[in-house]
Amino acid sequence: MSERLLFVTGRLARPRLEAVLAAMAPPFAYEILDIGVKVAALMTEPILMNRLPRPLPASRVVLPGRCRADLDRLAQAFGASFERGPDEVKDLPVYFGKGGGPPDLSRHDLRIFAEIVDASALSLDALSARAGILRQAGADVIDLGCLPDTPFPHLEEAVRRLKTLGYAVSVDSANPEELRRGAAAGADYLLSLTEHTLDLAGASRPVLIPANHGDLDSLVRAYEQAQPWRPILDPILDPIHFGFSDSLSRYRELRKRLPEAEMMMGTGNLTELTEADSAGVAAMLLGVCSELHIANALTVQVSPHTRRTVEEHDAARRLLFAARRDHSLPKGYGGALLQIHDRSPFPNTPAEIEAAAAQVKDDNFRIEVAVDGIHVFNRQGHWIATDALALFDKLGVEKDGAHAFYLGAELQKAEIAFRLGKRYVQDQPLRWGVAADRPSEDRTRLASAGHTLRAKAGS
Repeated sequence: MSERLLFVTGRLARPRLEAVLAAMAPPFAYEILDIGVKVAALMTEPILMNRLPRPLPASRVVLPGRCRADLDRLAQAFGASFERGPDEVKDLPVYFGKGGGPPDLSRHDLRIFAEIVDASALSLDALSARAGILRQAGADVIDLGCLPDTPFPHLEEAVRRLKTLGYAVSVDSANPEELRRGAAAGADYLLSLTEHTLDLAGASRPVLIPANHGDLDSLVRAYEQAQPWRPILDPILDPIHFGFSDSLSRYRELRKRLPEAEMMMGTGNLTELTEADSAGVAAMLLGVCSELHIANALTVQVSPHTRRTVEEHDAARRLLFAARRDHSLPKGYGGALLQIHDRSPFPNTPAEIEAAAAQVKDDNFRIEVAVDGIHVFNRQGHWIATDALALFDKLGVEKDGAHAFYLGAELQKAEIAFRLGKRYVQDQPLRWGVAADRPSEDRTRLASAGHTLRAKAGS
């Protein structure tokens, strides 16, 4: 017997939900319940507790993505599984496309080293604070970068402090004495050792590079000598126009020569030295890592345009692991790396918005974005423009400062979404993937409630 699902919705969304589910022809039985509110944001936990039937006609209940009710309490109260579907009804086919739920991005198989390039110039407290930020962003190892001709008198103290705080620590230097000091202090990894400096490793795990740039033979020799240390090999990724293509070939060649070796790719020569949004660069480079089973990435976060590169590497490694596990293209696994554009920016067609507008019987303004521009509608009318300012004189809020301010902010956000091809949702912040922090669910919910009250007060 097939599973039976209950989709809970509001009055305005019900026709869209019916059409999407009918077009899906899903492999499960389902029922749709209009809970009696206009929009999903107003579907509170008390409303669900009071209005859902007992017993439920299904063992699995799908709520709108913007409903912030406590799923565990609902499941306990009704003896069924509760889950949040996607924010937009049109995204249900994607939601149910892989395993009947959102993708599992909890796993990965790549270790992120996050380098603090100016470690020698930072106090122990400043280093500890920076390490905390990097770990929160997704770093697994804190790399203490040593600058040429720059003293690092507190290197040992820095290693010991971070180790005491529970961090895995690596030391990266071209100075053999600094590498020796890092190993003696208990660093977990030493970066940039060669076949000539292996004796510095001590109890640390060495990350080996060629003795001379591009010399894979020397790297293979070092690997053979370093077996007791479980070495990691880095052929070195070069910047674009300075050997980039050849350096990619070296990673592939080294994998052929040493199929079982653990490898590292330092991505900073691309993310830092290419003036392009670093999310896409990181995704492509970690795609190479995924195909070649490179299990370590060294990241650098110095240039302003790479300020979220650790978060981007973390998102990419999870997305790529899930896609490889599913023998799939890296599509349909979330929008963490879709920062400027969205995969499906305009969920509803102009005709569908027109049909929804015809159902509205109050003066509250609804705002949607479609391929033809910004749509604003209430019972008084339906206006469309590609320029937010062109709509102002249509709305009749010249004497209502609070309402005008709210609509101005929302319409400007809608115009940004229209011009960039991003998903717009009224009373919700635009989503920028991992490029920007998202407000907590509570803050978003409270902001939405406040906007709704202001809109009603101004009607």
